[in-house]
Amino acid sequence: MRLLLWLVALMATAIGIAVTARFNPGNVVLFYPPHRLDMSLNLFVVLLALLFLVAYGLVRALNATRKMPQRVAAYRQRKREREGNKGLRDALKALFEGRFGHAEKAAMRAAELPENTGLAALIGARAAHRMREPSRRDAWLAGVAHDNGLKTARLMTVTELLVDDHQPEAALEAVAELNASGQRHIHALQWSMKANQQARNWPEVLRLVRILDKRKALHPALSTRLRELAYEALLGAEGHDAESIRRVWAGVPAPDRTVPYIAARAAGAFNARGLHDEARAIAEDALRANWDDRVVRAYREAAGPAGSPTLLTQIEHCETWLKERPRDAELALTLGSLCLKQKLWGKAQRYLEGALSDATEAPMVREAHLKLAQMHEALGQEAEAANHYRQCALASIL
Repeated sequence: MRLLLWLVALMATAIGIAVTARFNPGNVVLFYPPHRLDMSLNLFVVLLALLFLVAYGLVRALNATRKMPQRVAAYRQRKREREGNKGLRDALKALFEGRFGHAEKAAMRAAELPENTGLAALIGARAAHRMREPSRRDAWLAGVAHDNGLKTARLMTVTELLVDDHQPEAALEAVAELNASGQRHIHALQWSMKANQQARNWPEVLRLVRILDKRKALHPALSTRLRELAYEALLGAEGHDAESIRRVWAGVPAPDRTVPYIAARAAGAFNARGLHDEARAIAEDALRANWDDRVVRAYREAAGPAGSPTLLTQIEHCETWLKERPRDAELALTLGSLCLKQKLWGKAQRYLEGALSDATEAPMVREAHLKLAQMHEALGQEAEAANHYRQCALASIL
């Protein structure tokens, strides 16, 4: 429809010009002695229009020629940008697809564009790391070492890759630099925790676990396991003496002290160093908060000396607890062991036999038979003692 309207307008214009020119008697005379040129006014107008068009075309051609270098440079720049951005997209796509060789090659193409150099270097470093090429990875990262705009991204990448490469010391240096710049977001804290875990810096691991727990950035199962690993390492270190183990326990927050696993490890550590009073206190506090067989076992190992008020108090506590948990085999075994140490033979036999009837685990069965054998041996009942020793041996084999 638009083309038709243009054709109609053009035809109307041509007709109008033809009609107007038909009734135009004008004449134009050009003198250049001794020459004279006569022409109609219509021809002169046409020639003048053609001359204008030619002059306009020449001016446009000269102007385009003068701007040609700039246009060529702009075209080449646009081409570089298209190729660089395409290389960056291809590098990201290949990295996510797991085609790390393609990703690194595409990152090289993307790095030809200055605006993409930093991001391309980070992609190339990740791809080289996945291909186990540490020298190429470090070369990529060195290329953006002085790019302040990508400082946080570079440090996060360095931390992640070094932790994955089991280089915790170097990773912690990157974490320290990241913290110095004021960046403390959750992802940085998570990688910092992993680096400290690899470096066995357990106090810092515990601190970071608490921070991440407050922000709900750790799965509860993972948080619990990390705490267990940390306290196992802190409380189970062989180099601790009595004072150092007390200092470690003093640094444990109150909510963690009643966690069964931690309390059992702590009581065991105190027992190993002969600090039975502190071990009993730890176990009793933990049992009041959370009942657990591991803590009961540690409480049994913290038995006071025979004939002491401490041992009698332990027996009273266990009898009270047994009324609340009459089928608890671990508690019955503990109470029988305490009565055996106090030479309360009747009670010891009753509780140990009760533990034996309720026990479901081989170690508990073995220990109950051993305690009964020791009791019968102390009473001079050799046949019964031999029978329980034999049962103990069978339980060990099974």
